[in-house]
Amino acid sequence: MTNPVRFTKMHGAGNDYIYINTMAYPLENPEKQAIRWSALHTGIGSDGLVLIGSSEKADFSMRIFNADGSEAMMCGNASRCIGKYVYDAGLTDKKTVTLETLSGIKELQLTVSDDDTVSEVTVDMGTPGIGEPALELEAGGQVYTGTVVSMGNPHLVIFVNDINDIDLPAIGPKLETHAFFPDRTNVEFVQVLKDDEVRMRVWERGSGITQACGTGACATVVAGVVCGKTKRKTKVFMDGGPLTIHWDENSGKVYMTGGAVTVFEGIIEK
Repeated sequence: MTNPVRFTKMHGAGNDYIYINTMAYPLENPEKQAIRWSALHTGIGSDGLVLIGSSEKADFSMRIFNADGSEAMMCGNASRCIGKYVYDAGLTDKKTVTLETLSGIKELQLTVSDDDTVSEVTVDMGTPGIGEPALELEAGGQVYTGTVVSMGNPHLVIFVNDINDIDLPAIGPKLETHAFFPDRTNVEFVQVLKDDEVRMRVWERGSGITQACGTGACATVVAGVVCGKTKRKTKVFMDGGPLTIHWDENSGKVYMTGGAVTVFEGIIEK
């Protein structure tokens, strides 16, 4: 095998990515490799590719490429997995790790279990940007009302009575590419179960339907508070599992807590 690259497949709440330590395995053309390696039947299969690197501003850096090769600014689930990766691999012994991303430096608080591996990570996701609280958009012959939130990447959060009534494969791409969002957007459909529990499904910009979206879960709770539908600390249940989101009233920051799982490791040719 020429130019082999060691990778680790990891997931956070079912949001799965391929992780490469570029400090050991420099990678050219990550956009191309993200498309090739993310392919379900002919590659490794994933929602995208995450590059872990060095940083002059933080302990580590992260670049993330969606399954279609487009580069994302931030991913909460991937951030948690990086926290587990760098600690479990012995790249750091810190339990508070800083991570440089395209949407700023994020702080990761690691919970370490008795076997000295990371079981859970809390990410300081920063202060959300709140746009239109009740934006009306027409798509597929229907008008949807959503809340625009930025978590370092764009989100449209739509509350519905029954999430099972939503044809996500049909409506997701229409809203993602709506003319209101020239750079496209992530789309979340949310059903309120209780004032501190919601069910969410996501259409991710550049990846389509995914099992979970960390920034989407954060945007969901922010929108829930803005619209008077949820408490500031709410559990978000997604297809891949739950995340606990806390929008702190004093600091204005959003904190995301959830697990991170190593699935398998392998070697693939560039």
